[in-house]
Formats: sequence, structure tokens, C-alpha cells
Amino acid sequence: MRILHVLNHTRRLNGHVHAAVDLACAQAKLGHQVCVASGGGDFDALLNGHGIETPVVDHTRKLPNLFGAAMALRRLVRSFQADVVHAHMMTSAVLAFPICKLAGIPLITTVHNEFEKSATLMGLGTRVIAVSDVVGASMRRRGVSASKLDVVLNGTIGSSRFQDRAPEPAVLQSPSILFVGGLHPRKGLDYLFQAFDIVNRAFPHARLYVLGDGPHRAAYKETVALLACAGAVNFLGASKDPFPYMLAADIFVLPSLADPAPLVLPEAREARCAVIATDVDGIPQLLEYGEAGILVPPRDPVALATALSSLLENPERIEEWKRKSQIRIEHLTIDRVARETMQVYLSALSKDTKRATAAAAT
Repeated sequence: MRILHVLNHTRRLNGHVHAAVDLACAQAKLGHQVCVASGGGDFDALLNGHGIETPVVDHTRKLPNLFGAAMALRRLVRSFQADVVHAHMMTSAVLAFPICKLAGIPLITTVHNEFEKSATLMGLGTRVIAVSDVVGASMRRRGVSASKLDVVLNGTIGSSRFQDRAPEPAVLQSPSILFVGGLHPRKGLDYLFQAFDIVNRAFPHARLYVLGDGPHRAAYKETVALLACAGAVNFLGASKDPFPYMLAADIFVLPSLADPAPLVLPEAREARCAVIATDVDGIPQLLEYGEAGILVPPRDPVALATALSSLLENPERIEEWKRKSQIRIEHLTIDRVARETMQVYLSALSKDTKRATAAAAT
């Protein structure tokens, strides 16, 4: 099958980019012809290494630029002879919708950031993929017909982004608590800092490591500087691969206030972390509804502190939850994501197109 992915860019530090790049590489490994059209970025070299074309279609949200992007995308759909177009963000979906209609080919959209109001526009797709059950339910409430909605839960294990990863763990002081993610309010860091301030009074040797970057980094550092635990909090900045830090961590914590299906959780589970995360959006599904990780209420630093303390006071419980992190972990592979997505594509194709595609594959 000839698959054209469209997304705003291929830069690091964006979850939807990671998911799209993982999927494109996995599809190429399955033998499909894959093209990724975007504004370009860090992952183009990786994509090219998997035989994936990366033409530039810059759809920055400026009217003259969008007109040019629409023309470029229309030419690309024709020249690449795409069987399906897969859009990963709102602007990409809006651009691709009329082009796919005119060309008579299906548009697949994936809802990565359901918490954004613009996510409703992802309903323009012939088929709409939700990255967790909760996202699927939200899109149905927004008016997307259940008959064209599919849930393909995020998974990263086996990702090509990490094909050259170093297996050695980083050096962290134990007992260590690790957060990985963007530094912005949606990730609930203010509540994590409050919780750790409570924890650090009883466990002064515990250390909190914050791996990631974002527009609120300076503000968070100022917040922590005013807390009694300040000397035990380490801001590590961004990393191309958080896995060595996960391997070294005693506890992985994700205090999100909203998170449709964070890729960092399959990565933490692959690293055999004991996981504590908030009971919001797609997080419970990624943690087997509490079987593979401890769930706590969002915006509740006391509950988070209690969960952290229950592990820190008993190292055997940390080992227990590390073992539990492996429950049904085989479901979190990128290979499973790719195969389920291909089934969505096939359901969107017309019977004539399916026959032509099958004939071309033989």
C-alpha cells in the first residue's frame, strides 16, 4: 500500500510526532511504500534511512503559506499516487480533506491531542483513529460517528527511534524518582513538587529528577527554589532518549492533569519502572487500569505523596511494582499499532481500490 502521512513537522519533543514517525517506520518495515510530508525536522534522516520520502509541505498557520501548502500537497498526492492519506494534526487534516475528496482517496485522521478544542476537526477523516478508549468516547460526544471511529492504543516498544539506544542505565542517586515530559502545566508538575516536598521530609535521601524542557522551566525552578526539598530536585533538561534514566530510576511518576495516551508510559514500563501516575484520560488504559502501575487522583499532592512514600518505605514494594509493570506489556509494541492501523486503512478503502491494492501486492 502507498501511504502518505501529513503532519506539521518532524521535530523532537512532540508526542504526536514521535507516534507518527514510529508508525511510518513500522509500516515501511512491513513492506509498504511510505511518504511523510511535513515542515521538516530532526527525524527526517531516520525516516530517509527507512526508505521513506520526506518532502517539505510547510503548513505553518499563515494564510498565504497555507494556500501554497495546499497546492504542494495536492501535487504530492498525485505524484506519489497515495492509496491513503493519514493526517496527524488539525491543520494537516483540514488541508488534506478537500484534496482527498477530489482525488477519491480516503483520509485517515489520528486524534493525538483530544484536549484541544480543534480536535473536533479531526472528524473530517473517512476513518478517525483515537489513541485510547477515553479519546474515542470524547470524539463520539463531539459528534464523530461510532461507525467511522477506531481505537488504536498507543505503543512504542520496538520503535525505530531507539534502534541505536545505549542499554546502559544513567547514574542517579537512589532512592530516585523520575519524571519525563514537557515542562508545562498540563503535566501537573506543580502537584509533583508539592508531593515531593512532603515526601522529602520523611525520606531526606530521596531524589527527584525532572527530565524534559519547555516554556515553564524557569518558573518551575523558581517554584522549587522556595521549597524545603529544593536541594533534592534535579532539572536534567531535554534528552533524545529517556530510556537510560528510566533504567536507573526506582520510581517513575507522571502527575498529568490531561494526557490522551502518553508514549512515555510504554517506555517506562519497557524499562521495568515502578510507575505511579494520575487516573486521567488514557493513562489508566496504558497501566492496565492499575494492574501495571499505581493510579492516584490528579491535582492531589497528598495522595501522590502517600503513594510515593508507600514505595520508598518498603523497597520490596518497588520491586513488586517493577514486576507488575510487565503485565500484558506485549500489547504496547509499535508492531501491534502498525498492524491495527493497516486494518483501519483497509476498512476505509473502496472495494475497487482494495482489489487493485491486493493485485499490486501479488
